[in-house]
Amino acid sequence: QVQLVESGGGSVQAGGSLRLSCAASGYSVSGSCMGWFRQAPGKEREGVARINLYGGRSYADSVKGRFTIAKDFAKNALVLEMNSLKPEDTAMYYCAADLDTKRCGPASDFNYWGQGTQVTVSS
Repeated sequence: QVQLVESGGGSVQAGGSLRLSCAASGYSVSGSCMGWFRQAPGKEREGVARINLYGGRSYADSVKGRFTIAKDFAKNALVLEMNSLKPEDTAMYYCAADLDTKRCGPASDFNYWGQGTQVTVSS
């Protein structure tokens, strides 16, 4: 049974850092496409970062140079390092896996989702 459990969210001041982790079970992260998405109140869900089967990474323009996505093979987990945080980064962050299409495309390709972890950045 596939499960994704996020942790590491919290409240931080602008300019600060947070490290999100997503513990995966029921499959191996090494052979999968995974991603981080976020949704702020009143806004649509947006893709933050993706990492494909081969380790290739892609980022939303709004987080390039500040966020880093990576797989932790030892812990079978997905990590998101977030630096230079801004108030506009405030949102619920979700970990997701695309175990079916493996295209690592739009959110609709991702068939497994975690419950989310809240990130709040104050100015």
